[in-house]
Amino acid sequence: MRDHNERLVLSLVRQHGGLAKSDIARITGLSAQTVSVIMRGLEQDGLLLRGEPIRGRIGQPSVPMFLNPDGAFFVGIKIGRRSVDLTLVDFQGKVRASQRQTYRYPSPANVVGFTARALPLALAKLSEAERSRVSGIGIAMPFQLWSWVQFIGAPQAEMDAWRHSDIQAEIAQLTGLPTYVQNDATSACGAELVFGTGERPKDFLYFYFGTFIGGGLVLNGQLFLGRSGNAAGAGPLPVRGKNGQVERLIAAASMSKLADAMEAAGEASDYLWERPDHWTVSPQILSDWMDQAANGLAWAALTAATLLEIEAVMIDGWMPAEVRAEITRRTHLALHRLDLDGIDPPMIREGTIGPDARALGAAAIPLSQRYLIDQNAAGRGV
Repeated sequence: MRDHNERLVLSLVRQHGGLAKSDIARITGLSAQTVSVIMRGLEQDGLLLRGEPIRGRIGQPSVPMFLNPDGAFFVGIKIGRRSVDLTLVDFQGKVRASQRQTYRYPSPANVVGFTARALPLALAKLSEAERSRVSGIGIAMPFQLWSWVQFIGAPQAEMDAWRHSDIQAEIAQLTGLPTYVQNDATSACGAELVFGTGERPKDFLYFYFGTFIGGGLVLNGQLFLGRSGNAAGAGPLPVRGKNGQVERLIAAASMSKLADAMEAAGEASDYLWERPDHWTVSPQILSDWMDQAANGLAWAALTAATLLEIEAVMIDGWMPAEVRAEITRRTHLALHRLDLDGIDPPMIREGTIGPDARALGAAAIPLSQRYLIDQNAAGRGV
């Protein structure tokens, strides 16, 4: 665990991309001497790098400091209902290695076996010195994996193994690294918060399209986990369907519903779980699904805006960028067709991470736990 002020400095450098000591002193209110001591220590620890002096100003040249990409490394494991991913990222959030396996449905033994094979392959990309800087493992997974198995055609008896499995303890014992667990959609939201680009609102609701739709919530710039760690798990949220009947968001806006429609029309859907960059779907089937999803998201956004003064709704998922953009556009239109009297409607925006948000969010858990100021972004530790 880093000292509070060290974590504050690292958080600011991450947020701004590079800062001089004078900038940090001005932002934090810490004395110039205190900031100098902190940054010198972080540089000696290999976490910060000096940039080129900026000349042409009055006084001494300003020297910006940047995150050292080789300063620390983190492993993210995304356990999904159709696939498992292991991702190794550096201190700046760049992916250094990744491994992936698809399956019909997940089992604890399969995930542990995959980790045992994939982790050494990922770490082989690092030097011996760099391997000593691997700081922990984050696991992003749906809570209650044994629920809604009928949507993926998995045997209930085998999925019930997750009720009694402590995957966190098994991975920690296997790897010997600090291991943390977080809901997968919450982790994707955390990736947007830690690694996302562009201006991020202080308060936003986040939706991630996977096999099932999931969500995360950011309040006052911090990931809000809730009492059980499942806050904003939006799948069970009641929404009004296009037929006027109330249904759960999971039935309106999950990729499993698109797969069902494709299979019913005689189109293969297995590649949806393997190829997030390009989909080959009949235009009408895709358009109908996007309309249904956008309608559900609009009702969910209206409900959230009624209870919370969120600035924005952000939409991301395991899908091509053009599909994400179109769902975002349709959600905006659907929201503004609803009765918004008394509501300050949030902006509807695209997320900036894309398909790998859950895996990157998993890696962001140990990063947040050790090096960032926002303790709410950390999972439960072992």
